[in-house]
Amino acid sequence: MISVLLAAHCGEKYIAAQVASILSQMADGDELLVSDDSPEARPETHDIVLSFNDERIRYMQGPRRGVIKNVEFLLGQAHGDILVLCDQDDVWMPDKIERTYARMVELEQRWGEDSPCLVHTDLRVVSEDLGVMSDSFKKNTFANWDRTLLRDQIIQNTATGCTVMYNRALGELVTAIPDHLVMHDWWISLVAAAFGHIGYIEDQTILYRQHESNQIGVTDMRKLTYKLRRLLNPAQVRADIRKTYPQAQEFLEVFRPRLSEDQIRLLSDYCAIPTRGKLGRILEAARLGTWKTGLSRNIAYLLFI
Repeated sequence: MISVLLAAHCGEKYIAAQVASILSQMADGDELLVSDDSPEARPETHDIVLSFNDERIRYMQGPRRGVIKNVEFLLGQAHGDILVLCDQDDVWMPDKIERTYARMVELEQRWGEDSPCLVHTDLRVVSEDLGVMSDSFKKNTFANWDRTLLRDQIIQNTATGCTVMYNRALGELVTAIPDHLVMHDWWISLVAAAFGHIGYIEDQTILYRQHESNQIGVTDMRKLTYKLRRLLNPAQVRADIRKTYPQAQEFLEVFRPRLSEDQIRLLSDYCAIPTRGKLGRILEAARLGTWKTGLSRNIAYLLFI
């Protein structure tokens, strides 16, 4: 059984297309959980979702505490052995579930069903009216998806949340999502890196819609203008680096009993980087191997760590 988790918030403009694209590829025994975090005064999302009149849909009122807590609420409601995250404003390509699940089966056959496994994919970036803006989100971001170790993931998440599928073994480790983290998909990737395995599909399985209300948009990191903006905005680069430390500390505190001695040492040393001087921070990052992907990212990292 597959549980698709859709955290909604005032999503009436685009959610119908997304729900339709999901239902068209779900099996009879699967479920689509929609947790609507919209204010009570906005019933539109409720009406649109229930207008599908599909028994596989479970509509719920969300906790109204933000997207992370809304996802956490959904995690506690899911019944499936396979869990899939999605956004309200995207559109799934017709074979997303089939192809992602096939990769999941490969991972479980190799590592065992009791091993926490996560699969993510590429995306096709599209405009508000679904016009293609970029054929590959992965190419836009210079992503290196082979960087799946814990030391890789504590500095940079490589899995885009709205493409993620993971198994029940991983789901049992992420039933609660703590407060001091960057985003829920990053937290789930950390868990998979520490205790299981991360796989991927190079092809695109989602139309990743860009519009004025996106919480997290897409920037073409290949452009020189983007690289210059980053170098000329040290405050933002430093903020992006610094927010990884409390997340790593939270991870250490939550999972310390499960972590190996090497993992505990890695996380402890990483969390201590801000207490060092500039040269010490650089040397410690180099010793731990906590590098980002791409030359320009690492230049900014060394300049502003």
